[in-house]
Amino acid sequence: MSAKKIFLLFLPLFLLVSTSGHSQIITTKKEALKKGVYEKPVEKKTTVAADKPAPAPVAVADKTKATKNTKTVKNKKNVIVEQEDPELIASVAPTESYISLQLINNAMNFLGVRYRGGGTTTAGMDCSGMVTAVFNLFDIKLPRSSHDMALIGEKVDTNDIKKGDLIFFRTNGRRVINHVGVVIEKIGDEIKFIHSSTSKGVVVSSTSEPYYKRTFAQVNRIIQQ
Repeated sequence: MSAKKIFLLFLPLFLLVSTSGHSQIITTKKEALKKGVYEKPVEKKTTVAADKPAPAPVAVADKTKATKNTKTVKNKKNVIVEQEDPELIASVAPTESYISLQLINNAMNFLGVRYRGGGTTTAGMDCSGMVTAVFNLFDIKLPRSSHDMALIGEKVDTNDIKKGDLIFFRTNGRRVINHVGVVIEKIGDEIKFIHSSTSKGVVVSSTSEPYYKRTFAQVNRIIQQ
């Protein structure tokens, strides 16, 4: 059998193997759920003995809207607002970790929104615009630029990164931070985060991608957990 015939025989197998890998980039909430990088928070149930009164709700120090069953939508003026959503879980006593999960839950609603410099709505948003839009839903006010966001909160070690932390990058080739996202998962040394990229809009990316591994700067914690 000639070398040409052998090559043609194995060509379909080669193409199948070469296309079997999958990209780290996630562009829809459905895809994020399927790939296991995101899951909705599950309400914890507690059992109370019949002869004992139910424990009082634990007070939360900061004022948030995490106790509401809401999701982000846009009104006729293209302004981000909240709307009742039966898919979201309410809790009478939210914890800091629960708030972080709700931050991610709301950020996931922006997947697919296109990039727009200076934008903060579902018509288009830049990286810091997406982050401020998410945190504003919980009455948490952040600086408008990624550079200024990097100056607040607590800078955390890479071994202590948690969901809801802010992740920063230097993508302009200089030493100045100019990009931000929200951490949604950390597995080993890999950090998966949601952000608004200039090329793809709001997507989930990973520090395992060479570009973000090379430009990674730091992680800050805004919500203490």
